[in-house]
Amino acid sequence: MRVRTRSSAIIGTICLVASLALTAASADESAAPRPAAQVVLKNVATAQNPTAGTSGPGGTLWIAERAGTVRVLDDRGLGSPVLDISAETTTDGERGLLGIAFDKRFAHLYISFTNLEGTSTVDEFAVRHGRIQPHTRRTVLTQTQPYANHNGGDIKIGPDGYLYIALGDGGSGGDPHGNGQNLDTLLGKLLRIDPRGGKPYAIPPDNPFVDDPNARDEIWAYGLRNPWRFSFDTGTGDLFIGDVGQSDWEEIDRAPASSKGGENYGWSQMEGTHPFRGGTEPANHVRPIHEYDRTNLGCSVTGGYVYRGKAIPALKGQYVFSDYCDGTVRSLQLKNGKVTGVHDLAVNGGEVISFAQAGSGELYVLAIGGSIFRIDPR
Repeated sequence: MRVRTRSSAIIGTICLVASLALTAASADESAAPRPAAQVVLKNVATAQNPTAGTSGPGGTLWIAERAGTVRVLDDRGLGSPVLDISAETTTDGERGLLGIAFDKRFAHLYISFTNLEGTSTVDEFAVRHGRIQPHTRRTVLTQTQPYANHNGGDIKIGPDGYLYIALGDGGSGGDPHGNGQNLDTLLGKLLRIDPRGGKPYAIPPDNPFVDDPNARDEIWAYGLRNPWRFSFDTGTGDLFIGDVGQSDWEEIDRAPASSKGGENYGWSQMEGTHPFRGGTEPANHVRPIHEYDRTNLGCSVTGGYVYRGKAIPALKGQYVFSDYCDGTVRSLQLKNGKVTGVHDLAVNGGEVISFAQAGSGELYVLAIGGSIFRIDPR
């Protein structure tokens, strides 16, 4: 969790067929601002403090609940827990079960949680015929957390098949340990590892800092405060990160699919495009594609997904996101990686904690109070 007080290339070589597909995915995105898509939020289930969701086998959606359970949403509704680690985690601070992801073949399930000591932990389970095999559980990666907030915790399998892990700067406020810009720690970073390539994991040989003795090999990108939710565009492979701000600015960052990694998103020298407490903008700072201040009700950005479903043609290719405090669902119209329009979709999900993307490309909104909504056409 990342609720807090107000005080406080991905693919190196792309084959010709993939290139054609990516071109087609972006060609329909006009630079001219379009009217906002007409949508509604349909309540499809109620969970116990859902924190994350991922597409599962057989067209299902697997939902992680903060206290440590995982449940499956299908046409019959939300089932009983298929995994329960509630005795191994805590909901103190911003802790709990924070992320969930399948590999591309649904052969392995990864969960991201904070253990009873507050250590960020990523575990792996083998999956057979859509069922978790508990005896295969193993720990892939751990990271000690100095404070109970800014844990990050989101995990995704990238288009390249590697596991990406988002970790916050360690917590407290203002990055007191300077972790965001320190390449000798995993905190304040987006990591990229090969969980099946070694024990407990292997480092992809093209990670950006593998030849740097002063940097951790696992790092893909840095300068992040609390990258609570990130995603890959299934149409283009682009990476989007919703990075929660400190006091004034919320930001959304992007890296193109052609990126070789190593992006510096600026924290804690920068908060969005603004120097933080007298900071100096790094020469290699990658500025956000979108930021917003807190003059209204927003306080904590909840990153989402680029819509690639079929139900809402007017939303295709737009990045959908929200804010935990505001709850309004919004979208960014994009052209060549630039924002050409910001839309209020005129629906509110309450305390929006996360989004989930079904295998069909349709999007779901998760509210920490329990509601699971599907974004439907009006």
